[in-house]
Amino acid sequence: MNQAGYSTEAVENLLELYEKFKPQIEARVEQFHRIWREQDEDAMFKELIFCLLTPQSKAKYCWAAVERLFRNDFVFCANWRQIAEKLNYVRFKNTKARRIEQVVKSFVKKRSCVVFEILHNCNENKTARDKLVKQVNGLGYKEASHFLRNIGRGQDLAILDRHILKNLVELGVIERIPKSLTRRRYLNIEGKMVQFAQVVGIPMEHLDLLLWAKQTGEVFK
Repeated sequence: MNQAGYSTEAVENLLELYEKFKPQIEARVEQFHRIWREQDEDAMFKELIFCLLTPQSKAKYCWAAVERLFRNDFVFCANWRQIAEKLNYVRFKNTKARRIEQVVKSFVKKRSCVVFEILHNCNENKTARDKLVKQVNGLGYKEASHFLRNIGRGQDLAILDRHILKNLVELGVIERIPKSLTRRRYLNIEGKMVQFAQVVGIPMEHLDLLLWAKQTGEVFK
């Protein structure tokens, strides 16, 4: 352990891995930033649907489902049962399909939705996240953080799923994986992760992608 309480060996291994994946991570993060920079609401909406699908499901299956849903604008004219039929290998597909139908109706009606109103009215990412969690059914702190990161607004946010929490334990950032994540507990762990990122010199937007690359061998989203 070093003076900060982090595992020296685990940190050294992580930094070595970062050098390997850094170009891919930078390219992916630039794609995210371009979405916000260009105010690409279609891309934002896809990322929103993606993040509504991801809880307890594999990211690649979820993104494949997103691509099926948006093919020929299917998602904009389908009901939740039809949406559910496109959610191959996605867990809790009926519940998630209902949530998708809900946000799509809002999007189609106004050609905008409450999500975009929140984003455009909140300069602070954490404020935007709080409002997303309160107003969008299906977005918890993890999903809202994931969404904001994927549209270029995740510079100071942590995406705390069990895989990330496990890595934070191995790195010595936290002592144990909590049994549940209340808002207070989430913010506390997020603060520790932000501090760790600063100490080791890996941007928060990069750190999540790096820890997932450590698990899967590739940079995805």
